[in-house]
Amino acid sequence: MSNLPEEAQCELENSYSIDYGRVLENQLSKDGTRKVLIQYKGDSKATVECVFIPDGSRGTLCVSSQVGCSLSCKFCHTGTQSLYRNLTASEIVGQYMIAAWKERDYPRQTGRRPNISNIVFMGQGEPLYNFRNVSKAISILTDRDGIGMAPWRITISTSGVAPLIPKIATDLRVGLAISLHSADNDLRSEIMPINKTYPLPILMQSCAEFAALASHQARRITFEYVMLDGINDMDSDAKRLVDLVKGLPAHVNIIPFNPWPGSAYRPSSESRIARFCGLIRDSGVFASVRTPRGDDILAACGQLKSAHDSAATMATTTASSAASAISS
Repeated sequence: MSNLPEEAQCELENSYSIDYGRVLENQLSKDGTRKVLIQYKGDSKATVECVFIPDGSRGTLCVSSQVGCSLSCKFCHTGTQSLYRNLTASEIVGQYMIAAWKERDYPRQTGRRPNISNIVFMGQGEPLYNFRNVSKAISILTDRDGIGMAPWRITISTSGVAPLIPKIATDLRVGLAISLHSADNDLRSEIMPINKTYPLPILMQSCAEFAALASHQARRITFEYVMLDGINDMDSDAKRLVDLVKGLPAHVNIIPFNPWPGSAYRPSSESRIARFCGLIRDSGVFASVRTPRGDDILAACGQLKSAHDSAATMATTTASSAASAISS
């Protein structure tokens, strides 16, 4: 900005910076999924990934909200590591900016549809435990004078921080996905400890409040359900799930379990997944099976994990792929 007075240039340089984060790794899957590993502020532990999943005319960017996670969900690789810190709003938006440049959405061209059409907060961390920064990031992403993404094209996935779920409708005006994985209160408490704090009755009441408050475009709730062999994949589990979500504008997104080193669980068979999905559909509830994307580069759902090798100054994390999680 050489057209500014030198004093103003110095003030800007000393007070502000444009820093989306440092790209440590950029991997492209055989199915077109791109995974970008980003480091913040030169901190070797502050590394996360964003994952871009192209799907025809639709492109979904999965972003992280925290470095690590505090929830310890038993089936998720992130649950094996502790929370390091929250991401700032600029770090969250930076994931979009890095991906947008790599997918050639910048520089902007009049009349050209952007490759990144949707954003999902389904990466590392619990977005509602970083509500302030996630809220600020969404306000930047949806600002008409900025990136200008429609709010209904953004979805927040939560493990069930019930008190803040209605605020997704009133304050953020974006879509909601619930990381559910069991409709049995005791089993859900076993595999998702957050259920001990916000059990299913409280969680479902918050979902009903969200549906009543949300805009028409954003009111459908996606219930994510990972299929664990012999744990939550029986016919009785499907019936219990239908009973839980009936009456809500619900879409059940069934997710084949993606194993990770040390996991105690196995994926359900394809035939069991197909029957489970069929039972839900036959009961009048919308349901689909998520196609794993990016599993050859450890970018598939549930494999998210951060690890840093200080000697090589590298890290490996994985983020949820969500191309089929929320339909437009």
